[in-house]
Formats: sequence, C-alpha cells, structure tokens
Amino acid sequence: MLICKVVKPLVSTNRIPDFEHKHLQVVQDGSTQKVAVDAVGCIPGDWVICVGSSAAREAAGSKSYPSDLTIVGIIDHWDPDAGKASPAPGGGA
Repeated sequence: MLICKVVKPLVSTNRIPDFEHKHLQVVQDGSTQKVAVDAVGCIPGDWVICVGSSAAREAAGSKSYPSDLTIVGIIDHWDPDAGKASPAPGGGA
C-alpha cells in the first residue's frame, strides 16, 4: 500500500470498454505523479491509501480491470511531517 496525495482529476474521454465510467485521479507519490482509479470518491488535496498490482484490479471492481493503482481509502487525519527531526536551535549544522 502507498500513501499518496491527490493532485487533480484526469479526464480521458477515449477509453477501452473495460474502463467503464471509473474516475481517474493524478496522485503524488513523493516526487512522482501517477494515475490511479478512484474507487472511493476523493478530491484534490486528500491524502489517500492506494494499492497496486492485482489488488488494484480487484479493488477497482474486477480482476480483469486494467488498473495497476487504485485508491481504496481517504485518510482522515495525517501529518506527513510528524516525526521528522527539527533543525537544531541557532541554525547549527
């Protein structure tokens, strides 16, 4: 599983039939942007949980679904900076 931030929706009007009408979202995984199937109805700015590989296909609705990244949950409260070391007082290195 991955924790990602939703950047924006992705609109694709020409799709293979298996994609049906599933919504797509651009998500940020660190410095990398990826496209994920939105199975939960998230919005830009949401922190989400994503699954990949065969779990992504099944979470999107079918093992034959052509997805390798699916959003399966919206994180209610999470601070991505929690637990990071603070800089030393006085600006020391």
